[in-house]
Amino acid sequence: MSDTPTPDANPPSGAQLARFEQTFPTLSAAEIDRMRRFASPRAFKAGETLFRSGQPAPGMFVILEGSVAIVQRDGLGHETPIIEQGPGQFLAEVSQLSGGAALVDGRAETDGSALLLPPARLRDLLVAEAELGERITRALILRRVALIEAAASGAVLIGHAGSRDVIRLQGFLTRNGQPFHLLDPGVDAEAAAMVSRLGFGEADLPLAACPNGEVLRNPTDKAIAAALGMSGRPDLTRVFDVAVVGAGPAGLATAVYAASEGLSVAVIDKRAYGGQAGASARIENYFGFPTGISGLALTSRAMLQAQKFGAEMMIPTCVRDLDCARPDSLRSLMFEDGTAMTARTVVVASGAQYRKLAVENLADFEGRGVWYWASPLEAQMCAGSEVALVGGGNSAGQAAVFLSGHAAKVRIMVRGPGLKETMSRYLIDRIAATPNIEVMPHTQVTGLEAREDGALARVAWRQADEDGGADIGHLFLFVGADPATHWLTDCGVGLDRAGFVTTGGEGRGGLESTVSGVFAVGDVRSGSVKRVGGAIGEGAQVVAAIHQYLAAHEEVSA
Repeated sequence: MSDTPTPDANPPSGAQLARFEQTFPTLSAAEIDRMRRFASPRAFKAGETLFRSGQPAPGMFVILEGSVAIVQRDGLGHETPIIEQGPGQFLAEVSQLSGGAALVDGRAETDGSALLLPPARLRDLLVAEAELGERITRALILRRVALIEAAASGAVLIGHAGSRDVIRLQGFLTRNGQPFHLLDPGVDAEAAAMVSRLGFGEADLPLAACPNGEVLRNPTDKAIAAALGMSGRPDLTRVFDVAVVGAGPAGLATAVYAASEGLSVAVIDKRAYGGQAGASARIENYFGFPTGISGLALTSRAMLQAQKFGAEMMIPTCVRDLDCARPDSLRSLMFEDGTAMTARTVVVASGAQYRKLAVENLADFEGRGVWYWASPLEAQMCAGSEVALVGGGNSAGQAAVFLSGHAAKVRIMVRGPGLKETMSRYLIDRIAATPNIEVMPHTQVTGLEAREDGALARVAWRQADEDGGADIGHLFLFVGADPATHWLTDCGVGLDRAGFVTTGGEGRGGLESTVSGVFAVGDVRSGSVKRVGGAIGEGAQVVAAIHQYLAAHEEVSA
């Protein structure tokens, strides 16, 4: 195995070669010399494993002598060679920025030597050496993308495609940028044999076979995240300058700007980075992206950027409550697992929770035909079928246009007379020009019916004064959201009648809540514009207020 493509009957194009060279660049002697002050020497022997999939990697290796084989390995032990890297090349991907688990194996083919940059020093290099850091960062991103596309590393999910918990786990791993693949024991002999060999039955599915050797039975999001070593756990005995609750656009923007200005930052989210924006198929009216960008692509870049500057991630971690009554003016966040952390300031960026329809049996179909976002995973399940979508905002419009490329027909149901009052003009025009989208004004969903297996089979509605219905197996709800502020109930933070955080009271900055040192940004803040651009702007703006608060309390970190 070599580090350059092998000529064959179908040689790679110039674009493919350029991408390969960006993914696996060879550094010059001068560039390596600039890295030495961030590194320590490391010798290795032939046959030695430098890092192993599913276990924390020590950092980034820069090979000086010898060669190392990079191999993908999944939870069933299947191995797929990727590349053999030699002098001048570096061994790392995105996980090494945070000290998370490796997604590949690195095995020495020969005796050799390398420079080792632990995660903190790697982040220092990326900041201090801008041009070199850009090349390395691009390679780290492209390597993660390649691992996800190959689906030959990470967890193996064993369960029936389309089942509620399989979809939940697929969505969780996808939203967190983790490679995985699914085997259905109903059609895959190896998966069926493994289920039988381990003594599991249908009630135990889905299983998650992880590269560290664990096989989890229908795991929670937190359990599979721990088994995959998705992120390092911060030192909870330290006092952070800023604790950001919520990793949507507002929270990630706060993390990027605060960490880049030298503040210690921890970001907490109960499920995944990106928030509701991360589930958007395409955002076309965000500044600087004329052809549009998916919410996941936008927020994954922000996630990497925050980690590059040293922000520490706690995902998935659920905040139970906030204690603002400490005599030392510090704030304590209590988590559902009983642990806690302390911070000088807290930024509430927890966004909103999806609002639900007043349909009696709605909960029975959540994850079985009722969805609150439209990602490629849901779109794939809708291929060739008729779907319904409730809501008239921009998120609904983006979802409808996206789904129209997969579904046979998309029905947009709105209570009002149309889309004019709630949706951007460009989306209205695009919907009008899409032949398989039908807008249904003055329409409300009145009932849902199940198939024999319990999944959604039929949607009933009332349009004006007439009842109707159709055989629809997928219903997408974009009917607004309620603020995720339940964890603020007993801490004294002021909320408006709808439960959003009020800010900018007498003697306080525009983003500070009624409790000194507690700020709110993005959708969770009363009066916010509920747009991705607005959330990012507030996330950046709040950092100036945090600096002022810390300076006034003489608590700025050394």
